[in-house]
Amino acid sequence: MSEERYGEFVLVRRHGPGHVAELVLDRPKAMNAVSTEMARSIAGACAALGADNGVRAVVLTSTHERAFCVGADLKERNSFSDADLVRQRPVARGAYTGVLELPVPTIAAVHGFALGGGFELALSCDVIVADRTAVVGLPEVSVGVIPGGGGTQLLPRRVGAARAAELIFTARRVEAVEARELGLVDELVDEGQDREQALALGARIAVNSPVGLRAAKRALRVGHGMDLRAGLEVEDAAWRATAFSGDRAEGVAAFNEKRKPEWPGE
Repeated sequence: MSEERYGEFVLVRRHGPGHVAELVLDRPKAMNAVSTEMARSIAGACAALGADNGVRAVVLTSTHERAFCVGADLKERNSFSDADLVRQRPVARGAYTGVLELPVPTIAAVHGFALGGGFELALSCDVIVADRTAVVGLPEVSVGVIPGGGGTQLLPRRVGAARAAELIFTARRVEAVEARELGLVDELVDEGQDREQALALGARIAVNSPVGLRAAKRALRVGHGMDLRAGLEVEDAAWRATAFSGDRAEGVAAFNEKRKPEWPGE
């Protein structure tokens, strides 16, 4: 396993041959509250991971024992002037869009508190694995703002408009069992097992074609919300991007030769 640090608060670990990357939130003294510096580091790490064709899956984790991420750094925000807040906004958005726009499958490993921007980072992933200590929610209206890291758009895509409205308008926190029942998280695992299970899922994903994985994610993300006819055109374009690739040729050959494929990744 290799490690690379992005600023003070973000770490990237490469597992095995490096096809699974772990994007680690590492600001334990602040329960991973996202400061301006941390947001910039998340965006930088995501840009590097997205450009690395060797990465096939990214797992988002936390080093804090009792929290995934408690959202924006409100202590820092309390010192901001209006002009400071305007200047900081694109930096903050860059962290959430960085995770959201990763071109490979992404998995959030959630335990403890995942609130506000912390939950939005998880929502920006394709799959959320949570342990039984998880508490999630979007409490922004209780402090006079709204979810600004994608929550008003990502949550209804998961749970429907009415349920998302109830959760956002009440600002309530949802514990792990109910979160799984409502679809706020996708897999519920035993306490302390979220990271291990998320990495295992990442490893299962990463054995597959890197060209296929990126194309499938692109089709899923771009086609979602379109009418069926338009969505099928998006799928067809993604299929064409894989059909004439080296990965497709290797996958078919490996199947017929009854061996594991050695993906060229192109």
